Amino acid sequence: MARASRTARLDTPGTRGATRAQAPSRDRFGRFTEWVARAMGTPAFLVILTLFCLAWIVWNTLMPRHLRFDDAALGFTALTLMLSLQASYAAPLILLAQNRQDDRDRVQIEQDRQRAERNLADTEYLAREIVALRMALEERSNQQVTRDVLRQELKALLAERGDDEGAPENSHDAR
Repeated sequence: MARASRTARLDTPGTRGATRAQAPSRDRFGRFTEWVARAMGTPAFLVILTLFCLAWIVWNTLMPRHLRFDDAALGFTALTLMLSLQASYAAPLILLAQNRQDDRDRVQIEQDRQRAERNLADTEYLAREIVALRMALEERSNQQVTRDVLRQELKALLAERGDDEGAPENSHDAR
């Protein structure tokens, strides 16, 4: 019995800190990829990248030879490698962000489809109820029911209902 109390129970939630330490959130990485994709698609990112490349080229062209770290004669090899590395990481991150957006879109489309089905079912139900009401009124009055006749009948029913609801209140007050 003492042994069971020391082991973790599956029917009780674990501590919050231990859960986060054991399994890093996939959603956090997904939000990071979306942030990267959004940031890389801005004019500010393009301006900063352009200024970085220009500063790199100007430094390695105009500075004294002993201060240069990337030779222009070799075609700025280090700059090319850095831009290739940036692109090789950017493409998968952007694809991950697009996949997350596709998943959200898929869920939204499914919810919209379910909502449309409910709206259609509600509309069909109301149409059947109106037809049934018209048929009942036609049987009762032996004449075709128009919109005006339907309105008058509904007003009469509401007036009757209002009178019926008022009667119990009056009888309740009499007690």
